[in-house]
Amino acid sequence: MLNADRYAMLGLGEIFDKVTAGERLSLEDGELLYNCPDITAVGALAHHVRTRMHGDRTYYVLNRQVNYTNICVNGCLFCAFQRERGQQGAYVMQPSDIVDRVLDDKGTPFTEVHIVGGCHPDLPLEWFEDVIRRIKQQRPEIVVKAFTAVEIAHFATLAGIGTAEVLARLKAAGLESMPGGGAEIFAPRVRERICARKATAQEWLRIAGEAHGLGITTNCTMLFGHIESVDDRLDHLDRLRRQQDVSGGFNCFIPLPFLTENSLLKLPEDRRGEHVGLDRLRTIAVSRLLLDNIPHIKAYWVMMGIKMAQTALYFGADDLDGTIVEERIGQEAGASSGQGLTISSLRHMITASGFTPVQRDTHFNPVEATL
Repeated sequence: MLNADRYAMLGLGEIFDKVTAGERLSLEDGELLYNCPDITAVGALAHHVRTRMHGDRTYYVLNRQVNYTNICVNGCLFCAFQRERGQQGAYVMQPSDIVDRVLDDKGTPFTEVHIVGGCHPDLPLEWFEDVIRRIKQQRPEIVVKAFTAVEIAHFATLAGIGTAEVLARLKAAGLESMPGGGAEIFAPRVRERICARKATAQEWLRIAGEAHGLGITTNCTMLFGHIESVDDRLDHLDRLRRQQDVSGGFNCFIPLPFLTENSLLKLPEDRRGEHVGLDRLRTIAVSRLLLDNIPHIKAYWVMMGIKMAQTALYFGADDLDGTIVEERIGQEAGASSGQGLTISSLRHMITASGFTPVQRDTHFNPVEATL
């Protein structure tokens, strides 16, 4: 039970009133929440909203991830996954290999395949259309969730056509949903330093809106814990919220903590180490409180770690993602959580945390659990 006097003493009385009344918070409210010394009070507000929206339900999906290439023209400073063409460790999967991965379910009858990769300088749009069609021919029941807005912008550049046409062609091939990567931080000052060659914030948001207009739902992300400021984070959340007001197609927001271990982007000690865990929980909580129009907040166990993801369920998160199977981008960055989880492990993560596990599809519709 939330205590109004507690929040008044912390200078959060007006925020308490807004949250309990279901009113939208301002960016100034977000700044107060970031600066509040009592992180448990911030977490309790977020948990109140999470419970109001989802009860004790915590969602997961049976999914497989395929990273089709690590060759990328963008050369983002933070990325440990990227390779240049011809560099040791560089690879490109063949369409037949991708389909083989999809058909090899590793004992998990997954319902979603998540396909992302680097922005390869030579792969044409037809290559990606072919991959989707092959998957849908072999496994028509599987939802293909593929390609970030950054990849879509790259495909359009190579093809010499607009991004809306790229999206329409991929949808015709069988694309149903898109992941939310590539957003990083929208602030130009930060973006110019960490990912100068990547699609701009305006392009990312426009492509998301175009996808939503075509009925392609997407997720959205924020990479945090590097050189960005709290104001940069709040600006990022505000831009996502405003885009959602317009196009309405974001299913889920995923705060992605920056992993420093293998990155060229080196940080001072105050942004490294075990103590950053509280900042991660606070960011989950503030995200839940500000993003009133995005239904789900994900604690992505691959990047956050299993224990932190479980804790985040009490700070506003209601989704843990899924079985994954062979995720490579987070692992290259230094994630220590492993490349996949069994169904029983996922469900135990949730029940051991005091929540009810709900198996879902890509669009967050509950489905009968596979045990």
